[in-house]
Amino acid sequence: MNGVRVMVVDDHPMWREGVARDLAEAGHEVVASCGEGRQAVRVVAAARPDVVVLDLQLPDISGVEVIQGLRAAHPGVRVLMLSASGEQQGVLDAVKAGATGYLLKSAGLAEFLEAVRRTAAGDPVFTPGLAGLVLGEYRRLAATNDAPGGAAAAAPRLTERETEVLRLVAKGMSYKQIAERLGLSHRTVQNHVQNTLGKLHLHNRVELTRYAIERGLDG
Repeated sequence: MNGVRVMVVDDHPMWREGVARDLAEAGHEVVASCGEGRQAVRVVAAARPDVVVLDLQLPDISGVEVIQGLRAAHPGVRVLMLSASGEQQGVLDAVKAGATGYLLKSAGLAEFLEAVRRTAAGDPVFTPGLAGLVLGEYRRLAATNDAPGGAAAAAPRLTERETEVLRLVAKGMSYKQIAERLGLSHRTVQNHVQNTLGKLHLHNRVELTRYAIERGLDG
């Protein structure tokens, strides 16, 4: 996916400008650059980015509040956290609030640009090690839901192919990997995922992964 529309939110001007420059040189369009969370929430609806690259630590409001505000103002936006902190609770709070991915600032340029592209495509993207943390938390929550009084509601009816794709999503596979495994086109896999999201009233692949794990589809 080329020409992704990106908003950069970070309170360090030199870092923010550097990220914006790297994105522009890679062919993406930087539609806004903000140093505070409230400013980002105010302008996101007008800027209409595909992806917001967001620092977790901002001077005015928390990263979780920013994510919630961004998604409320521009529901289709995807959020890629780019933070110096890989602290467990911060990562889990960001993902639960609706972040699509979480990348540490120690990532290389190629890894960052690939993360932006994959985030725009709807893939959950995590610095190595953090994906296991998030999936582990979802499995813990799934076990809690399986306890007496915590059973999940009956699942909407999915087609056989949608269920097959959902199983591979729960294993953490990218659209490209799923397409290769099933002999489908990348676009077809995207369509199956979007249809499944619609049926389940979910917003992104992170929520979809949790749903699948809760129903034991990741085995």
